[in-house]
Amino acid sequence: MFKLKLTLEDGTDFVGESFGKLTETEGEVVFNTGMVGYPETLTDPSYRGQILVTTYPLVGNYGVPQDKPRSANALSELFESRQIQIKGLIVSEYSNRFFHWQAKKSLGDWMEENEIPGITGIDTRVLTQKLREKGTMLGKIRAVVNDKKEPFKDPNKKNLAAEVSCTEVITYKAGRKKVLLVDCGAKESIIRSLLERGVTVIRVPWDYDFLNDWKMKYHGILFSNGPGDPAKVKATNLHMKRALRSQKKPIFGICLGAQVMALGAGAKTYKLKYGHRSQNQPCLDMETGRCVITSQNHGYAIEERTLPGEYRVWFRNANDDTVEGIKHIKRPFFAVQFHPEASPGPTDTGYLFDKFVKTL
Repeated sequence: MFKLKLTLEDGTDFVGESFGKLTETEGEVVFNTGMVGYPETLTDPSYRGQILVTTYPLVGNYGVPQDKPRSANALSELFESRQIQIKGLIVSEYSNRFFHWQAKKSLGDWMEENEIPGITGIDTRVLTQKLREKGTMLGKIRAVVNDKKEPFKDPNKKNLAAEVSCTEVITYKAGRKKVLLVDCGAKESIIRSLLERGVTVIRVPWDYDFLNDWKMKYHGILFSNGPGDPAKVKATNLHMKRALRSQKKPIFGICLGAQVMALGAGAKTYKLKYGHRSQNQPCLDMETGRCVITSQNHGYAIEERTLPGEYRVWFRNANDDTVEGIKHIKRPFFAVQFHPEASPGPTDTGYLFDKFVKTL
């Protein structure tokens, strides 16, 4: 194997062996503590612009399944989007030998098809500790001999949601009730979760002005997850703000959608030191006192003290006390920072889709 190195913006180098596509790239270096689910994780649009570090030591041992959607606009059956979304993958030990009844190819071959580089043989424990202590950093995957001094590019300065959103209106028919899905990089399991509950989904681009489309008929609105800084999706924030003021229809936000709801309500968001990316985040339901285990992937959070009086904290992270969910005290507006659709991760909070559907 060829050697590659991960260079962090503080000058630290981690050298390992290449797998996947032998190429150079750069992005924001983040870590995920999940033990399984790399096909779903790598295709999650919320990872756009990021180099992912897996803390679980062995990756690739169960290969990658073959996913064949039936048409151009059909949903993926197994993945969260049609392509790998991360910029690069860093693992402790990559296994090219794989076994699973659904597996059709190795993780390395799949990454090569998607032109994504990977590095194996790195002490991901040391790397993760550095990211926890100093916070998320920018990084580059480069050839070992490449010592060029070039500035690091921060992907969060771009509107990443525009890169992963759909570009046209797509309708998935399932029932009489209709949900308008504002796609800021929606995981396709969100759509599948709604279809399983007999709800038709109308998927629109991140900047679609649905409030001025008099032909658009729907019973509720869902603002999806997505990558990057919520302040960069200005059109989405504006449409949320107008919807909160003018609509009485239920509005549900997931992940980025929760941050967008907070911004639309007049609150502020901030960047977390190293984010929440895992499948075991405990969250407390402030109404019932119940603790749920959640799947998460976000680098920003809602600033609690800026929430207006008509909103209250619904869920709170049991690890760091950050806001994980908000709710309007009178209207059917609510949002969660975690992923109730899981994929991968625990399904403790799948009932939130039931709650949303009942309000339609």
